[in-house]
Amino acid sequence: MINKKVLAIILGGGQGTRLSPLTDQRSKPAVSIAGKYRLVDIPISNCIHCDIKRMFVLTQFNSASLNRHIKNTYVFSTFSDAFVDIMAAEQTPDNKTWYQGTADAVRQSMYQLLNHEFEYALILSGDQLYQMDFNAMLDAHVEKGAEISIATIPVKSKEATQFGILKTDEESFISSFIEKPSQENLKGWESEVSEEMKKDGKNYLASMGIYVFNKQLLIDLLSNPDTVDFGKEIIPQSISKHKVLAYQYEGYWTDIGNVPSFFEANIQLTDDIPQFDLFNKSSSVITRPRILPPSKISGTRLHKSMIAEGCIINAKEIERSVIGIRSRIGNQTMIKNTYMIGSNSYQDIDEINTDLANGIPPIGVGDRCVITNTIIDKDVRIGNDVVINGGTHLEDAEEDSYVIREGVIVIKKGTIIPNGFKL
Repeated sequence: MINKKVLAIILGGGQGTRLSPLTDQRSKPAVSIAGKYRLVDIPISNCIHCDIKRMFVLTQFNSASLNRHIKNTYVFSTFSDAFVDIMAAEQTPDNKTWYQGTADAVRQSMYQLLNHEFEYALILSGDQLYQMDFNAMLDAHVEKGAEISIATIPVKSKEATQFGILKTDEESFISSFIEKPSQENLKGWESEVSEEMKKDGKNYLASMGIYVFNKQLLIDLLSNPDTVDFGKEIIPQSISKHKVLAYQYEGYWTDIGNVPSFFEANIQLTDDIPQFDLFNKSSSVITRPRILPPSKISGTRLHKSMIAEGCIINAKEIERSVIGIRSRIGNQTMIKNTYMIGSNSYQDIDEINTDLANGIPPIGVGDRCVITNTIIDKDVRIGNDVVINGGTHLEDAEEDSYVIREGVIVIKKGTIIPNGFKL
């Protein structure tokens, strides 16, 4: 089986500045998604469902929590060759620099990768949301005799300017590539797509940043230390020299590139039939098993919301929101269009009373609050009678306790919001 010949390489990404402040104290793949998972769980789960169980995760920035999560989550049988290993950036006598780009990260890790037998390298991003059958892509790669395969997704013209756009021939091999073209330069870049995609006006093929490389070609391409990035250098330079196949994927896929896209991806999970289906057994997201009690909810009207384990909720109303693990929400509070990530630990009654005696709100959201269009990061303390109303009426801002990005308010990790605060 082809999946036994595959080594998966998951890129931990750079500093993730566009997702700040969520990435100020953690790497991008370690950011919580859907109230209980981490972004890195997505590519790892996709691999496991495809029986690809040899994976390296390449990390560099703020990687402590990511490393801890992977170590505590992905434990395979002693008698299996399956593993999820973390490979952190390191300086050596031969190399004094950190990762300079996606290709450079793989180059610097190559000495470890070559300790394993494989014929194909599956290179994935650690910060995307999708459910994909990698085996179908690998089968197409082998059947077509490709040397490199790139997963592509059909997009509309207004979206095409945000991606690298690929032009294919009648055999689905890539003939040309353009990086983030302007609307004026899009003419002639249409590719052959399915009838369903044509009806939706999705005539352009965007690179998803998911690649399959033949092992020897990957080694050869990375032998040039001047090429540091797959999307900007190696892929464009390879199109005229090698057989580069476009594998079309037509399911749900989103790149968690910034705060608004992260916020929208989470809120969309509350739809009646979400595009990203957490309830599909065959493509479920795997994460760390936690020993948490069921959530306890009292007197709350819930509408189109997701509540993770271990929550204590006395709110008046929660609508179109995702409430993460160990969240505590007080009486008469109203929460709408909000992602509350939760907390790392519980406070007992004595700790809560001590905080209150010292004028400090306990971890969670207090009584009689109104919160909309907001991301509440972990271990935030919000007092009573607080109003936080995000929306397009707000300008972008950067404050000590919060930031505003395109109308989405992000309350920073561990922040204390005092009683009566209004935004």
